[in-house]
Amino acid sequence: MSWAAPDNVKLAVVGLGYVGLPLAIAFARHSEVIGYDINRKRVSELNQGHDSTGEANAEELSSGQFTATDELSEIRHCNVYIVTVPTPVDRHNYPDLTPLVHATRAVASCLQHGDCVIYESTVYPGATEETCVPLLEEVSGLGFNVDFAVGYSPERINPGDRVHRLPDIVKVTSGSSAEAAEFVDGLYQKIITAGTHLAPSIRVAEAAKAIENTQRDVNIALVNELARMFKRMDLDTESVLAAAASKWNFLDFKPGLVGGHCIGVDPYYLIHKAQEHGYHPELILAARRINNSMADHVTGELLKLFARRQIHVVGARVLVLGVAFKENCPDLRNTQVATIVHELQRMHANVEIYDPWVDSEQLSNETGLHLSDHLGSDYDAVVLAVAHREFVEMGADGVRKLLRKGGVVYDVKCVLPAELVDGRL
Repeated sequence: MSWAAPDNVKLAVVGLGYVGLPLAIAFARHSEVIGYDINRKRVSELNQGHDSTGEANAEELSSGQFTATDELSEIRHCNVYIVTVPTPVDRHNYPDLTPLVHATRAVASCLQHGDCVIYESTVYPGATEETCVPLLEEVSGLGFNVDFAVGYSPERINPGDRVHRLPDIVKVTSGSSAEAAEFVDGLYQKIITAGTHLAPSIRVAEAAKAIENTQRDVNIALVNELARMFKRMDLDTESVLAAAASKWNFLDFKPGLVGGHCIGVDPYYLIHKAQEHGYHPELILAARRINNSMADHVTGELLKLFARRQIHVVGARVLVLGVAFKENCPDLRNTQVATIVHELQRMHANVEIYDPWVDSEQLSNETGLHLSDHLGSDYDAVVLAVAHREFVEMGADGVRKLLRKGGVVYDVKCVLPAELVDGRL
């Protein structure tokens, strides 16, 4: 196959969310990049210099050679397509490749001889070559590794992180042939200052991505289980972890709710493929069960506080501070805070949610919940669910001022002094 030199590519990024937009902006500092997304509102906002995810500012959107479009015809002239669409799970926690399949069909309709399609979406080992490649061939009528090639370079975006940005994180790369792998690796070396790691195959790169977040899921599940054990032993988990961390090789993980698009989702892709091969991954499944139960655990602990303080849950005024899945970020994907709110509402508590980072319309569309636009007072309980900087800066005194006399504070994130809250993980 003949390849365009890395400096002469015509690049399209398909999917302009938390992964695709930073990638498009980074490449646009070097060459023209067209971002394609089916969300017309999102495209319009980006072309006007606004990014609702908070990952890019107006200057970054306007300083390079980046434009966004929802018209497939506008990317047909490109010769490199990078697919960055979501790969969620369905309500049974089974991998849902629908967005990936639709994006692949769209790209395939544009594909020409000599093009390269690179996937960044998280999948199970083998998905790129087993699911995506046949679709590319079927729709385009072209031959794999004859007329077009494929690469896989798993995303490592950490939403809301201003320290570990795209160029600062080593990028795993791979290709469907030695020549394709070299091309993909050279392409990413243009934007990744931290360097690249060229994997020996696409399946290795896919598996590496899957275990990155599975490992974190398992470690978080361990400290979540420890926190529940220590609660029964009347031990402060944070103090125990601080003491254990004095050893040089103790891993620093904290208990908490596990949401987001990665840690709470990626393990299911690995589980699916393992079971397809006849292996039942007991530890990974146990970690998922533990972490998925933490929202119910927090609700249960809050109800115990209510009982001890003789607060009736029916009609109780509860303020939940933060509903995003992580601090200083508007990302609502798989937020476990919504589970807590829904359960309290089911018990007929009056729950208000305050989160200055989250879009009210998006929250309503995705969870059916509604934001309060201001903080009230005289609450029976305040649940500090997300450690946004605004809430941390309030301090324990500021949070307690929101309570009525006899009210309780439950600190999910353990950011307030233990002696100044009524409950914590």
